[in-house]
Amino acid sequence: MKNGSRLAALSGVVVAGALALTACGSDNNTTASTGSAPSANIDCAKASVNAAGSSAQKNAMEEWTKVYAAECAGANLNYNPSGSGAGIQAFTNGQVAFAGSDSALDAEEATAAQQRCEGNKALNLPMVVGPVAVVYNLPGVDGLKISPETIAKVFSGKVKTWNDPAIAKENEGAELPSSPIKPVYRSDESGTTDNFTNYLNTTAPDIWTWEAAKKWPNSTGQGAPKSDGVTSQVKSTEGAISYVEMSYATNNKLQTAQVKNGAGEFTELSPDSASKAVAGAKVVGTGNDVALEIDYTTKETGAYPIVLVTYEIACEKGLPAEQAEFVKSFLTYTSSADGQKILTEHGYAPIPQSVLTKVQASVKALS
Repeated sequence: MKNGSRLAALSGVVVAGALALTACGSDNNTTASTGSAPSANIDCAKASVNAAGSSAQKNAMEEWTKVYAAECAGANLNYNPSGSGAGIQAFTNGQVAFAGSDSALDAEEATAAQQRCEGNKALNLPMVVGPVAVVYNLPGVDGLKISPETIAKVFSGKVKTWNDPAIAKENEGAELPSSPIKPVYRSDESGTTDNFTNYLNTTAPDIWTWEAAKKWPNSTGQGAPKSDGVTSQVKSTEGAISYVEMSYATNNKLQTAQVKNGAGEFTELSPDSASKAVAGAKVVGTGNDVALEIDYTTKETGAYPIVLVTYEIACEKGLPAEQAEFVKSFLTYTSSADGQKILTEHGYAPIPQSVLTKVQASVKALS
């Protein structure tokens, strides 16, 4: 398995900010909703369950738990947004019932997960499209345009100032300052980093020579922990640039760049432009596994090219009965039309229907 660094912050999977799913009402599976949460038709399960992982999906998980709480009395889910790496290790160590991850299990992780699932397969179930925003803090320069080659130069330290010719060429007419660029990267193991470095290695391999990895591979810039830490660092640092899942950019009103796609278009970040990129993804998992291969070089008109898919990692079989029932119930809701439609309101994009149909069938097969 991966080294012990992924166990940071796992001493208490039940953390401050984790949401308890409790509600008033009868034991009926479809009790009336409370508060402002929208009503949903959920086949509820009663259990106290721990989960951990992707901080990119934290905001989505919070919204889902509000709705589940409104419908399901006696349920309790504690989700720790500890990061994809820590979440997967917590899952393989048997500390949580399922994990959130911004990348599918690699071969080593899949082997460890199979042991955790009592010899059964652990499934990668796409649940959220989280576009990766290139965020920056440059007052007076909105709508920055940037190509994958220039992004790679910035994050490898080859482009150091905002008025560098590489940036100026892509932003004709913009008043770019001569001040230094201050890159910010995730200091913890992160699926967002894995996807971002994979994008750079795929689209600008002559410049970005590092392989895709959950751990940031160089020392250019300054590290910050988790999505919240990156967001705060960018927000407080003029001249900063970083990468973060779109909901964090939206919720914190950060400037976001238009990124050049394989068709040569500088594309604005939106749920619609992100879904267009994922619609062309290839399913590389077998059986009920729905691991995807994203085409970062997509030539689809209007597609935003830097996207990640957040997976829920769950045992196909092998969990204790009470946990298995809860996981199946909760993921049935999150993959439903009701679960997916709330995502666009919170800075995410829904899973395209062509992929979602496969996910729903896989969740139905959980036992």
